[in-house]
Amino acid sequence: MAVRATVPVRDADDLSLAYTPGVAKVCAAIAEQPELAHDYTWTSQVVAVVTDGSAVLGLGDIGPAASMPVMEGKAILFKQFAGVDAVPIALDCRDTDEIVETVARLAPSFGGVNLEDIAAPRCFEIERKLQERLDIPVFHDDQHGTAVVTLAALRNAARLTGRGLAELRVVISGAGAAGVAIAKILLGAGIGDVALCDRRGVVCGDREDLTDVKREIAGLTNRAGLTGSLEDAMAGADVFIGVSGGTVPESAVARLAPGAFVFAMANPDPEIHPTVAARHAAVVATGRSDFPNQINNVLAFPGIFAGALQVRAARITEGMKLAAAEALAAVVADELTPQRVIPSPFDERVAPAVAAAVAAAARAEGVARR
Repeated sequence: MAVRATVPVRDADDLSLAYTPGVAKVCAAIAEQPELAHDYTWTSQVVAVVTDGSAVLGLGDIGPAASMPVMEGKAILFKQFAGVDAVPIALDCRDTDEIVETVARLAPSFGGVNLEDIAAPRCFEIERKLQERLDIPVFHDDQHGTAVVTLAALRNAARLTGRGLAELRVVISGAGAAGVAIAKILLGAGIGDVALCDRRGVVCGDREDLTDVKREIAGLTNRAGLTGSLEDAMAGADVFIGVSGGTVPESAVARLAPGAFVFAMANPDPEIHPTVAARHAAVVATGRSDFPNQINNVLAFPGIFAGALQVRAARITEGMKLAAAEALAAVVADELTPQRVIPSPFDERVAPAVAAAVAAAARAEGVARR
């Protein structure tokens, strides 16, 4: 990674514009009209990629220093796929309020904040508090990026097999950041029913071991009133979504409904190997690039931020996420096969389509400022 100027500094005249004395006029103008910072500096076009290093990829709690290569990679993807500049920031802190305070103090330098690889349940509270405090988009990609791409793939799988989302019962293995966000976006999209499962089985209201986040999601999901283990919940389900790791036995996969979809997204080892899943499912997706239908966050977050920054959105709403998923699904809606229900990350149509949909949704919802 590197930082470079977008205009040349070739001689004394250029220097006088780029720095002293010319820069003083820009500073004075912004001091008089603070909103000019969005036009005369890079703040409205750059995203902070922020982590505490507590939940990095499949590596877990490896700390801020070791997390930096992932944050740098994220920034490169922002630039590569959507032309969005981003700065990686790894914080040596685990206290929720201290992280919120630190990011809030950094916020005047950025147009948006992408939270990354922060462990649950702390990530939920950090995102919520920052959203309440800041007037720029705050987006925890491990939650919402995963959810947007999952919904897009599910829309196309349903379309391919002639079904609507309202006809589908979904079981999600994993009740962490991604699992909770997927459940919420599926409900917002009109899914028939969804049951969320953790290590102790179905997350339901009569359990006394639930966190506040799980208690909230229990009140929104599982209309069928399922109890018991993940395998019990899978019996007759139309969709399995895995965001937990671990291994699901083939005997449980065989209990899914005919024509089911299996999205086994754990990396590097899917909960259900695609070869096994294909024996029982009509559509199979994973989080890996060496199998068809990769559920990859890079399909979502560059375009989402590009659209939000384009209109100077004050926040990223649920409607903007749903619009992103619909636009992403539409990119390959006329090209569907069981091996292609989601575009490739290198499909050049993706980021522009997502950005346009997000910008339009922001305007429609009244959070756009230009």
